[in-house]
Amino acid sequence: MAAAPTGPGLYTEIGKKARDLLYKDYHTDQKFTLTTYAPNGAAITLASTKKNEAIFSEIQSQLKKKNVTVDVKATSDSNLITTFTIHELGTPGLKGILCIPFPYQKSAKAELQYLHAHAGLNASVGLNANPLVSLSGVFGTGAFAVGADVSFDTASGDFTKYNAGLSHTTKDLTAALILNNKGDSLAASYYHKVNGTTAVGAELAHSFSSNDNTLTFGTQHALDELTTVKARLNNYGLASALVQHEWRPKSLITISTEVDTKAIDKSSKVGLSLVLKP
Repeated sequence: MAAAPTGPGLYTEIGKKARDLLYKDYHTDQKFTLTTYAPNGAAITLASTKKNEAIFSEIQSQLKKKNVTVDVKATSDSNLITTFTIHELGTPGLKGILCIPFPYQKSAKAELQYLHAHAGLNASVGLNANPLVSLSGVFGTGAFAVGADVSFDTASGDFTKYNAGLSHTTKDLTAALILNNKGDSLAASYYHKVNGTTAVGAELAHSFSSNDNTLTFGTQHALDELTTVKARLNNYGLASALVQHEWRPKSLITISTEVDTKAIDKSSKVGLSLVLKP
C-alpha cells in the first residue's frame, strides 16, 4: 500500500474529500464559465450565474510572473477585488496573500500560509482600524492530523469562530471529526475509495442546540475517463444526482438535479454548469 501524503495540509483540508464527494458540483442554478488567455499569458475568466430571476456576473484576470500571481476580479455589483499572491516567500512552503477590494472595505486583508511536513498554518488580519484576526493550524502527518480554526473580532472583543477537527487518512480511506459553529455542531465524515472508478462517502452532523441530526450518504462513479456520475441522499428525503462530462480537456458540462422524495408531487430542481477552457 502506498504511503499517505507526507504533510497534514491546511485546516480546510480536514474532511475535504468527503465534502467534495457529497456536495461539490451539486447546484440548482445555471452557470457559465469561459476562460481565455491573453498574449502576455494572463488568464481571463468570465463567469455568470442565473439564480431564480437574478443574474450574477464577474470577470477575473490572472497573471503569473515568476513566484508572483496577481488576480483582479470585477463583479456585477460594482466591486473590484485585487489579490497579490507571493509563493515561496523567503522560505519554501511560505505564501503571502494581500487582498484589496475597491471601494475599500473591511474585507481587505493580509494573509500568510505555511506548509510543513508536520504542520499547516494560516494567519490573516483585516487591514482596518478594528481588524478581524483569524488563525488556523494543523499538526501531524499525512496519516493523522489535528487542528483548530479561530477568528477574533477586535472591534467587539468577541471570538466570531472557533472550530476544531481531526482526521485519519490512508491510501483509500479518510475519516474526519469536526466541531463547528462555536462548538454547537459536530460532524463526522467518511470517504472510501472502493476502486479506481468508485468512491463512497457519508457525513453525520449533530446540532447540540436543536438536537437535530443530518445523515447524508453519497457515491461517485467514473463511467469512463471523461464521464462521472454522482448521487446522494439524506435522512430528510432530499435526493440529488449529477452527471459531469469532460467533452474536451478542462472543459466540463455538468447537469444536476434535486428532488424531495417526501414531496414527490413537487417539481424537481435542475442545474446546469458549462465550463469552457482552451
